[in-house]
Amino acid sequence: MDVLSEVLDVSGVRGSAGARIAAAGDWGVEWVRDRDAVVYAVTAGIAYLTVDGDVPRLLTTGDVVILATGAAHSLSSAPGADIHSCDVAAADEARRRGDLLRLGDGEPQTQILGASYSHDPAGSMPVFALLPPVIHFRAQQLDGNLADVIRLLGRELTRPGLATHLVLDRLVDVLLVEILRTWLASTPDADVSWWGVLRDPLLMRAVTRIHEAPGHPWTTEALAREVATSKQTLMRRFATFAGTTPGDYLTRWRMDLAARRLRDTDDALVTIAADVGYTSVYAFSRAFRRERSLPPGRYRTESRPGERSTPGDDG
Repeated sequence: MDVLSEVLDVSGVRGSAGARIAAAGDWGVEWVRDRDAVVYAVTAGIAYLTVDGDVPRLLTTGDVVILATGAAHSLSSAPGADIHSCDVAAADEARRRGDLLRLGDGEPQTQILGASYSHDPAGSMPVFALLPPVIHFRAQQLDGNLADVIRLLGRELTRPGLATHLVLDRLVDVLLVEILRTWLASTPDADVSWWGVLRDPLLMRAVTRIHEAPGHPWTTEALAREVATSKQTLMRRFATFAGTTPGDYLTRWRMDLAARRLRDTDDALVTIAADVGYTSVYAFSRAFRRERSLPPGRYRTESRPGERSTPGDDG
């Protein structure tokens, strides 16, 4: 069981490749806040990244940066350069055709690969919101895997072929994982959040057990025994690294699994309740309403496009 893979899957994190930017001379382009996360990899030259009007950040060849919450930002040839809004239609067409999105005049000196990521609102674990707003890796910080993925992305964007869209989307998913691996390895003392689970071997074992059997009648004592530690130690480690308790983590994960099934399947409430560890629909409904502010039946109808809840369908 791979905890990160499953959380990204249940959170519905999906990536899509952007166009290759080829810039020359004086240039500048801005994007409004859009998707949940944006990644840029500078494959040649330099660029200045300005996020939400903050101090410009210099990006050089080989650098990778992720804007975890998709903040409004600009890229430019220099601080103070004229900034123009991005022509989104032109950028999409360039990606589709494998062409360059050209900025400025003259022979391109800077080339940048872009990718963006969205997530499923049914998931309650805000994997992007819990990251720093800007994560910037210098070229010398990249390991071989991350550098290889960037090269493959550039090659596929340059020479699109059969199933290029599929290849690109898979590659940007891999790109995100490699960025997260690099960040986790390079920031052992990051803020307390869900990401702390992945930093502590004991918590990883405990959370893996929860993910393997979410319907098991877990107690903190039982989970502690499963990972060969004491209840007090387990609770302390959850508080220290993840800022939560074993019980709260278990409940949130169960509700994420339930929310996705409520929206995407017609499984009966009693079946979903049992599968996520509740002995009655009543107990499940109380827990779900507490986490999602809606009873399961109403959540099911309101989370499906074009459907409306009807009296007696609250569950």
